[in-house]
Amino acid sequence: MKIEAEWMRGGTSKCWVFETEHLDEARTSLDELLPRLFGSPDPRQIDGVGGATSTTSKAMILRRAADDDVDVEFTFAQVGIEEAAVDWGSNCGNCSAVVGLYAIEKGWVIPHGDNTRIVTRNTNTGQIIVQRVATPAGALPIIPDAQMPGVAFPGYLVGLGFQDPAGKTTGKLLPTGAATDTITAGGTRWTVSMVDAGAPVVIVRAEELGLDPTRYDSWVAGVELQLETLEHIRRQAAVRMGLAPTIGEAARAIPKLAIIASPTQSDPASDVNVMMLSMGKPHPALAITGSIALTLAARTPGTVLNSITGDTPPATLRLRTPAGVIETWSEERDGSLLVGVDRTARTIATTIIHLPEALGSAVEASLASATQ
Repeated sequence: MKIEAEWMRGGTSKCWVFETEHLDEARTSLDELLPRLFGSPDPRQIDGVGGATSTTSKAMILRRAADDDVDVEFTFAQVGIEEAAVDWGSNCGNCSAVVGLYAIEKGWVIPHGDNTRIVTRNTNTGQIIVQRVATPAGALPIIPDAQMPGVAFPGYLVGLGFQDPAGKTTGKLLPTGAATDTITAGGTRWTVSMVDAGAPVVIVRAEELGLDPTRYDSWVAGVELQLETLEHIRRQAAVRMGLAPTIGEAARAIPKLAIIASPTQSDPASDVNVMMLSMGKPHPALAITGSIALTLAARTPGTVLNSITGDTPPATLRLRTPAGVIETWSEERDGSLLVGVDRTARTIATTIIHLPEALGSAVEASLASATQ
């Protein structure tokens, strides 16, 4: 069996993009199908289309929405690498940037004006994301020319506005009801903030990890020495936030964990230094859903991030990441709060993925049994 797919870059991630009806033709569970297509479990994903990193082992599943108020619905899948498993518990903000572009390229949405508005709904979280794709003179540029930090080459400009993002996973912006909490891990008490907006995130101070705020470029080495402790903090936060009944059952993808510190006086271009973990490792840039959580954390009195940005954070929050400074913005529109960020996106390839023979045989046997 063969499956149609697009290979696309969204922000600082790459993902395989499928249409729901094409995957439905496989007549098998996506929890079985996707890991095999990606080549998992295997740290190299050598017999599949996965990229062997958390930022390149992702899938987006799209369908045209039946709701008149929404143009496209999409589901995000974080495909395991060492495990033949799929995490459906959160969304990917970077990969979300491909949805509006895909809809225009496939003719689902007709571009109009210098910016085409596409209303999308993420089914993992129920989050509405209003996308604005740059379409000067009512068309995509012949050659994409928008640049962004963390990506060497240009793409099409896509603005992502998360509509009223607080509490989409847990029901509350502050799932525990407190702006700060204390978690004990590795024999140490840590002061953290747990926030749910865009994605659930637990925020830790860099100073408590012994990281030097004045030497941001040295953080990766220091963080990698404490990954076990940080994972313990993250898993405890999952239980506290109601995301898992036990520490052992906490998902790999959520909550995300962000390490923060004040910028140095010599860095006037940023408001806060951030390093985020993704699937247990330092993220090469920043999870965009996590940046939405950080933006609302900055606006919330008492959080560890608010203690850095102050009670009147700027309308644009500048986050220093390993890939450069990412800016998020907030605006009130039609009675709703939009929290957003600009990304770029590009289609890399249009292809046919061959369903592995063993899985295909199982599917055929299942179909034969169903017709008897």
